[in-house]
Amino acid sequence: MNPLHLRSAGTSLVISFDNGEAEIIHWGADLGSTLPDLAIVTAAIPPSSIDATVPAGLLPQASSGWRGRPALRGHRMTDGVSGLDFSARLRVETVSIEGKSAVIVQSDPGAGLTVSSSLTLHNGGLLELRHTVTNSGTSPYQLDELATVLPVANNATELLDLTGRWCRERHPQRRTIQQGTWVRTGRHGRTGHDSSLLFAAGTAGFGNRHGQVWATHLAWSGNHEQFADSIGDGRTMIGGSELLGPAEVILAPGGSYTTPALFAAYSGHGIDGISEAFYSWFRSRPHHVLPAATTGLPAGKARPVVLNVWEAVYFDHNLPTLLDLAESAAELGVERFVLDDGWFRGRRDDRAGLGDWYVDEDLWPDGLTPLIEAVTSRGMEFGLWVEPEMVNLNSDLVRAHPEWIAGPSIHSYKDGGRLPLEWRQQHILDLVNPDAWQYIYDRMDALLRENNISYLKWDQNRDLLEHGHGGRSSVHEQTLATYRLFDELRQAHPGVEIESCSSGGARVDLGILERTDRIWGSDCNDALERQTIQRWTGVVVPPELVGGHVGPTTSHTTARTHDLSFRAITALFGHFGMEWDVRSVQGAEREELKRFIALYKKHRNLIHSGRMVRADVADDSLMLHGVVAPDEAGPGTAALFALVSTRTAFAEQPGRISLPGLDPDREYRIEAVFPTPTDADYSHTFTQVRAPAWLADGAVASGHFLAEVGLPMPALNPEHALLLEFTAL
Repeated sequence: MNPLHLRSAGTSLVISFDNGEAEIIHWGADLGSTLPDLAIVTAAIPPSSIDATVPAGLLPQASSGWRGRPALRGHRMTDGVSGLDFSARLRVETVSIEGKSAVIVQSDPGAGLTVSSSLTLHNGGLLELRHTVTNSGTSPYQLDELATVLPVANNATELLDLTGRWCRERHPQRRTIQQGTWVRTGRHGRTGHDSSLLFAAGTAGFGNRHGQVWATHLAWSGNHEQFADSIGDGRTMIGGSELLGPAEVILAPGGSYTTPALFAAYSGHGIDGISEAFYSWFRSRPHHVLPAATTGLPAGKARPVVLNVWEAVYFDHNLPTLLDLAESAAELGVERFVLDDGWFRGRRDDRAGLGDWYVDEDLWPDGLTPLIEAVTSRGMEFGLWVEPEMVNLNSDLVRAHPEWIAGPSIHSYKDGGRLPLEWRQQHILDLVNPDAWQYIYDRMDALLRENNISYLKWDQNRDLLEHGHGGRSSVHEQTLATYRLFDELRQAHPGVEIESCSSGGARVDLGILERTDRIWGSDCNDALERQTIQRWTGVVVPPELVGGHVGPTTSHTTARTHDLSFRAITALFGHFGMEWDVRSVQGAEREELKRFIALYKKHRNLIHSGRMVRADVADDSLMLHGVVAPDEAGPGTAALFALVSTRTAFAEQPGRISLPGLDPDREYRIEAVFPTPTDADYSHTFTQVRAPAWLADGAVASGHFLAEVGLPMPALNPEHALLLEFTAL
């Protein structure tokens, strides 16, 4: 059988079938249109080992001699005997190829198992891979794990993944690849604040724009594992799997289970190349919202300026205050007004009301209509906060249906069952229960039908500890039920956009992003913290999908105080908005805020369609990042960069810093947008007596010169930023 060779955007995937199973020979740099006889890559057989060449299978298995983590784990019970068919010997039955996609079917008739693997190498180079196992036997098969893995080259010597906590999501950590298995486990029942959005292996010292990188992402919003498995013979596999609870998936005869998709990208020019592959996939989706100027998709729409009122009013909802906020927001140029927590029945704090999704008659005797009409009459969209997956014990819903709380017991807590521990005074609604699911669907559907709501901020504020249905572990089923809730509401209300928020950034993955239009990257609006959070979120998720808001002068999560320019420049490189009582912004500060809102509106098409560029700056107190116009706008015709100082630098001045990613054959005019030395109120941004000469009047240079020589940059005080605009001449 001929090998399978998929090619796209500088990437090749080669799978051989010579030994009877699907073996991944290569995933990495493009190999060109022709391949040699693949027998030349057959490895030698070392001493004291199995008397056969051990393949790096598409489904690594012990029956082929693989000593590492197997892809498929499970067993069968027959006639009261358990543990049967514990090791499958899968061999290829069929291979079908259509364009850049393939389906490979492997089976073991003796074990009664068939696995179908679907692979698509998308146009931008992103590989999408998933497996479906089917029980073709005559008795039930308990599935413990079905992993999706890929090999990396043996010159990949470092691992990079992400970790974090609430208000400090997605921070990088590195380690050397050594023999054994490095596993990142998520048992939160949701993706988790500490979840690794990216799991990457690379050549020594790989950076933003240099080195080879192989990266994976598991598109799943429930329990999961991501891992690197090095078996000691120079081969390393990276991948991931859903982490199944006890007996969560038992396949009846003829039953099937499909893994979450593993998305994988290869780059020969650092982490930025990984972003290019993911961004290309996101922006090619039919339901992805992009500026009309950069796409032919009918859904094209600029990302509106957002005001979320949470930090302005918290639970203190009254119509006159909110009308004042709406008036102030409209005068600033806000385009979407979002009413946060506190609008529904019995909700005066976070101890009551979750589950009772009716507009509170005491707070809103005329419903939400007066506020919605005030917002929309001022040219803004109206958005609303909801948290449909959770309940408070103090709610009409739980009083009527205590059995709808998910937990470890077969009985409700009213009948002697044990409740899981509370988290933020709330419990989880058991969406596996069809009656509970239908109730939530009906309430969300009614809210959207009865009110002119364009946007839902959909929150989920706790882990799914001891999550069970009918006394059995059910995170798997809860995740699928949640997906179905999103899917059916979107089908019924296609014009409503949904933001995924989960205690900030605890549910950020391509599974939830397949169903939503935006994520809330973190509950932290501290600009210094957000620089790192947004930088690493943006490796996978493009900026138009990541909410970035200007918070109050002093952050309510960290108590840090920052200038408006630093907060606004940080928020600019995302889906821009504010979480602030904008009525209090007056005088020069209000004019400055208007200036930034205008800057966002001017540049949002560029920010939300361009190539992300992150420079490798020698001084680690500085970050330089930006976006360069995409090909359809004329490659490199415009760019916007931010130079960010995160702390006191070792050197007295940064010297020349290269500005990569521009078209080397074009000349550019470079101008400081904000602040400049002539902005008197921001003289304290710069530490030097005299700024570089070019800063006052701009400079002209080629993209090649800027990448290789760079420009001398002003010395910035810590926690300040400089915004630069590039225009091709």
